[in-house]
Amino acid sequence: MSAETGRHRRLEIAHVLFVDIVGYSKLLLNEQSEILDELNEVIRSAEQVRLAQDAGALLRLPTGDGVALIFRGSPEAPAQCALEVARILKSHPKLQLRMGIHSGPVNEVTSADDRANIAGAGINIAQRVMDCGDAGHILLSKRVAQDLESHEGWRPYLHDLGEVTVKHGVSIHIVNLYTDDLGEAQVPAKIQREHDAEAILARRARRKRRNALIFGSLTALVAIGLGFFLLRDRLLRRPIETQMDAKGIAVLPFENFSDDKENAFFADGIQDDILTSLAKIKDLRVISRTSVMGYRGAAVHSLREIGKALGIANILEGSVRREGNRVVVTVQLIDALKDRHLWANRYDRTLADS
Repeated sequence: MSAETGRHRRLEIAHVLFVDIVGYSKLLLNEQSEILDELNEVIRSAEQVRLAQDAGALLRLPTGDGVALIFRGSPEAPAQCALEVARILKSHPKLQLRMGIHSGPVNEVTSADDRANIAGAGINIAQRVMDCGDAGHILLSKRVAQDLESHEGWRPYLHDLGEVTVKHGVSIHIVNLYTDDLGEAQVPAKIQREHDAEAILARRARRKRRNALIFGSLTALVAIGLGFFLLRDRLLRRPIETQMDAKGIAVLPFENFSDDKENAFFADGIQDDILTSLAKIKDLRVISRTSVMGYRGAAVHSLREIGKALGIANILEGSVRREGNRVVVTVQLIDALKDRHLWANRYDRTLADS
């Protein structure tokens, strides 16, 4: 940056209090004028505003439906001013305000009408912080809260709300400032919705990880049991002329005996994992999932017909039932040529609460 540009755009750190009238856009024009006059009266009566103005350390910027107060000096000034405004508002019940505070870089600019103005991230982020609140809230950025935390007297009034995503996908850490009788203790609706959504996503992620573990343990047990049976059974030792049919196996889609639709995906996952595990046994010819999906609900086909159509002698079918935290998987191996049971097992698992 050139020296000349630097002179015209001198950066400084300012402490910004952004004030917004809640519901302003719903008011009639005359009501808007009246409420703005009332806001200006409240702002002018705040001692912190008078002190900063007398010291030449305050710039007021009208925002249409509120005002931005830019303090030059102590980072405590906007927080003290916000609490003072909240106290004055007790005498102005119709004036519903929300406030946001941030300390950040600003620079002086010249507006289209040749008036001095202030712009920069300090103001923009203060507005984003304010936008997160509802009527009565005094919200701070984490940076402001950290400055205030260095003074023990502020600590009881700083309540961490965590990070929230604002305009343009920017993430801001928000702290709620309130005392026993000033400010708003309730979590802002926007932040509550975001936290609720994050909690739902976290629960889904935990459920997916949990289901993956269940898939792994159940399918491993099924594959081990089935593989052991087939490898020790004389099916794999039949004469060469029947060996191809005897070594073929189809895993039919597992039935979901639960009311919850989500468990249908669980059942499909069990089938997929068993297919993958059986495919690793080199002595088996495993029919692909695509070839067997047409036989979902095998009651419409006899197992003998399915075996003949697929050219295999062995069919594995099963079911999944979930009741609360309990999952029951049953499997049975059928000799498709003779339509008789060769092997069966049942697996119970209890899911941990999460």
